[in-house]
Amino acid sequence: MRSCPEMAPELGITLPGDSAADNTGETDLSKSKFSQTLQKTVPSSAHETQVAMDDTPVDLEKNGPALRAQHPVLNPPRPPGLWDDLKTTVGEVFLSHEKRFRFLVKEPMSGTISILGSFFPILVWGRNYTIAKFKSDLLAGLTLASLCIPQSIGYATLAKLDPQYGLYTSVVPPLIYAFMGTSREIAIGPVAVVSLLLSAMVQKLEDPVANPIAYTRLALTVTFFAGIFEAAFGFLRLGFLVDFLSHAAIVGFMAGAAIVIGLQQLKGLLGLTHFTVKTDIISVLEVILKSAPKSWSPYNFILGSSFLTFLLITRFLGKRNRKIFWLPAIAPLISVILSTLIVFLTRADEHGVKIVKHIKGGLNPSSVHQLQFDGPHASEVVKIGLIVAVIALTEAIAVGRSFASLKGYHIDGNKDMVAMGFMNIVGSLTSCYAATGSFSRSAVNFSAGCETVMSNIVMAITVALSLELFTRLLYYTPIAILASIILSALPGLIDLNEAYRIWKVDKLDFLACIGAFFGVLFVSVEIGLLVAVIISFAKILLNAIQPGIEALGRFPGTDVFCEVNQYPMAIKTPGILTIRIKSALLCFANANFVKERIIKWVDEKGDDEDCTKGNAEGRSRPKLVILDMSSLMNIDTSGIASLEELQKKLMLHGTQLAIANPRWQVIDKLRLANFVNKTGGRIFLTVGEAMDAFL
Repeated sequence: MRSCPEMAPELGITLPGDSAADNTGETDLSKSKFSQTLQKTVPSSAHETQVAMDDTPVDLEKNGPALRAQHPVLNPPRPPGLWDDLKTTVGEVFLSHEKRFRFLVKEPMSGTISILGSFFPILVWGRNYTIAKFKSDLLAGLTLASLCIPQSIGYATLAKLDPQYGLYTSVVPPLIYAFMGTSREIAIGPVAVVSLLLSAMVQKLEDPVANPIAYTRLALTVTFFAGIFEAAFGFLRLGFLVDFLSHAAIVGFMAGAAIVIGLQQLKGLLGLTHFTVKTDIISVLEVILKSAPKSWSPYNFILGSSFLTFLLITRFLGKRNRKIFWLPAIAPLISVILSTLIVFLTRADEHGVKIVKHIKGGLNPSSVHQLQFDGPHASEVVKIGLIVAVIALTEAIAVGRSFASLKGYHIDGNKDMVAMGFMNIVGSLTSCYAATGSFSRSAVNFSAGCETVMSNIVMAITVALSLELFTRLLYYTPIAILASIILSALPGLIDLNEAYRIWKVDKLDFLACIGAFFGVLFVSVEIGLLVAVIISFAKILLNAIQPGIEALGRFPGTDVFCEVNQYPMAIKTPGILTIRIKSALLCFANANFVKERIIKWVDEKGDDEDCTKGNAEGRSRPKLVILDMSSLMNIDTSGIASLEELQKKLMLHGTQLAIANPRWQVIDKLRLANFVNKTGGRIFLTVGEAMDAFL
């Protein structure tokens, strides 16, 4: 059993001689000589140290390890303050624009091209565009259109809008994104989740059945504000706001929304006339159980179920054999064509089969006059626009990043936000409702071998031609087929494997996941989102209020200090308790908790070795507590006050406090609060320096 070294009174100053001499036992300085050496090499306070550093240059190599340890720690330059951080943030937003403006003044032609290229990436990659790439994009775009046309009509009915609005949304937004976006594979258009979100929230303001014109106006106005928010997020680099919806929350939200969407499609699949405007599972099941036995249409159900089976089989075959990826892509269009022919030839609409009837043809009409910025629902419309913007961006960025990583390139999130903002702003002026990136259609686009976003242009042109030429042919399209197309796309929104992985990795994340899931399922879409955000914030607060602290030991044969619970072979130094604070911020919310935990450790986790003379119990309190602050990024006045209280309580029991590796903001605030002097200057660069100084 190794005995602890006796402690000299001078060691309280924590300014040692050469550690190598201490380790070999060759130091022969007397106490007075040691004190004189300290006075010559190290100033008595942090202030004097700063003066010495300002007056004369210091040779750190000649002044020994003590000064080497303390000089860079106690005398860093002043960190940037709040105003500096604000200027830096604002500067990052506008600096690039300012540089482009200066370049434009000096070189008008080159500057114009540079500015246009930054806003319209198509001008950059379009220079190297080839016929071979166009052939790939043409095939992908046509395949995409075959899936997009029936899905767009179905999603428009899900959003409680006329079918043509879904087709309109698949024309203008994809064209704008093609010029401004940075993702190559993403397919722009209406999607199930945003359509559900829009109908679930807007129909609380206006009834889509009783007053469809007012409902459509609000939907277009929501799209306008969603575009405003999306563009603002991109211009101001506020994409982090989208991250407030965690990955786990999105997984749960998508799964809940998929079930809600599926239940709502039972209206079309069963041919029901009356249905609830509520989205929760209880209300929907209650209406189905009451209405289905009396008013359901067996012909609708047989027709819809047959084609739903066909769609699911083609989807299964497409997953099993990647070479026939085109089969599930064109299956919806085949279903629409065949079912329309069946209804037309058999006159099934006269026997209870519900059909789409008239779809307004022609290209997107102007809807500027339909936007409604005043009225009793103005504030609610803005709120819905913000929610739709966050959900749409979250889905689109996730889709874009997923496929970009597969092909090994990087998408610019801020540019994509601006692109989606502009496409929804212009879309709201041209009879489009909220559009974003679709995962299912993007997967088809990727599998079809698209090379660039030109496939979106091909798809948009194909849909535009369909609006001009083929809308009359869709008159006899059965509603049940549109319901079956939406139902066939829903399994992709439910990811049980990912939910199980979240459960294994992080239980609090899984709580956010199931919170969003049950909130959407049993209450409403917006409540599900709110529950997920609240749980995510609660997780952050829980980690901030109750940060962990860990005991450190020296890894054998190294100067590395690591957690003893993780590395049992780590060696504790007798008489010294080394603690790391596992938090980025020591503040009013957690400072008292950290202080009490450390005091408890000092009381209960003293040295178990009988290394103190006269210790009858074979146990001693630590002589030194070292706080490793390498994880601590900042501290506030409450955190400093808790450190002062901690030091006072430790001193009452003869225990000293030392601080190792404080970060820039932390040491600056400790100096301003005069805490450095109160510790006697026991502030060190590393845990090893602090320990060597004590020993």
